[in-house]
Amino acid sequence: MLVLVVGATGVLGRETVRHLCAAGHRVRGMTRDVQRMSDLQSLGAEPIRGDLTDRASLVRACAGVDCVFAAAHGALGRGANRSEAVDDAGHRSLIEVARDARVARFVYTSALGAAPGHPVDFFRTKWAIEQYLASSGITFAVLRPSALMEWHAHAFNGKQILERGRTVILSTGTKLRNFVAARDVAAIAARMLARGDAATRTVAVAGPGNFTNDGVAQLYARIAGVAPRIVHVPRPALAAIAFAARPFHPGIARVMRLASLPDDAFDEAFVTRACSSDYEVGTTTLENFVRERVAEHRAATSA
Repeated sequence: MLVLVVGATGVLGRETVRHLCAAGHRVRGMTRDVQRMSDLQSLGAEPIRGDLTDRASLVRACAGVDCVFAAAHGALGRGANRSEAVDDAGHRSLIEVARDARVARFVYTSALGAAPGHPVDFFRTKWAIEQYLASSGITFAVLRPSALMEWHAHAFNGKQILERGRTVILSTGTKLRNFVAARDVAAIAARMLARGDAATRTVAVAGPGNFTNDGVAQLYARIAGVAPRIVHVPRPALAAIAFAARPFHPGIARVMRLASLPDDAFDEAFVTRACSSDYEVGTTTLENFVRERVAEHRAATSA
């Protein structure tokens, strides 16, 4: 089986490449970042340069593949790489190219909470692409992961605690959220890609337990043994930044808009009884994930 992983050098894409190669599958890793192609080769994948905004590159990437895993997104993009070009038009193009190439199975990475009435456009786009994929005629599955720990718990929050003992949290930090490890999502994706049947599933993928952003910062501080200093950016300031940034950087504006909404504007926690789709829960707890990051930080700073 030859699998094309789109967004192969991203956090989720790379983990999925690793899982697939370790299981003995042939993997073609598509990326815009030519400087990271050697990393894909080291995992055992065949790197190929491609861009969701370049249909010809998608044709080359899909040639001869059995399955496609779409793990790229443009939520923070701007200009030619803005979300409308990547998450919407780019993924429609990828689905069309995969269909024309007679790809047997397509696994799409959506997002927990994707819905036509979501207050943020990125989640509405994810839902729209789910519908487009369902109408394409390709055998498919959809993953709806919650916020990836690597980004939303670590890069945007805990990393600052480890490096400076201080973190900046957008809004009040009181909203319950769910965080899932990329390796857990990748394991499910790899299993779905390797299925020999024609099962179609839409699967919510979550981590064990829900946390607030303040709770994440405090967890990092406790495990690292530091006193946390948490700074909050108030919602009115976030709304003003979103408005000012929209013409220049729609990706930043989107993040600020998301954070400026009230805690009850949309649900980011995971509750099984409220889940309308199939679901799986990863095995990586946030505490164990944080312990790994703290250990890595200590090893790096003591080297």
